[in-house]
Amino acid sequence: MQKRMVVVTLGVVLGLTAWISAAPSESELIKQAKIDKKHAEKIALSRVPNGRFASEEIEQENGKLVWSFDIAKTGTKTITEVQVDAMTGKIVSTKLETPAAQAKEAKADKAKN
Repeated sequence: MQKRMVVVTLGVVLGLTAWISAAPSESELIKQAKIDKKHAEKIALSRVPNGRFASEEIEQENGKLVWSFDIAKTGTKTITEVQVDAMTGKIVSTKLETPAAQAKEAKADKAKN
């Protein structure tokens, strides 16, 4: 039984390693995008006038290639996350993130890396 558990665990580890290494790099994702970062930034800022970028990345999310922007506004601690479809330029989502939600997301991202 113990030998079988070791084999199963090894299989899971190898499978995860292959999955992680198969994830495309940021430069590969940028090459796939039809909407460049500058254009996506303008689209995102249309949702948060007078905002400034706190962070930005391109990523696969829910099966879509998106530019994801965290936008801050002076006088508030909340962040507006705006996701722009990197293929069409349409806004996929807009959501407010409290400082607590931002900390939780940062912790989850750190655990992934």
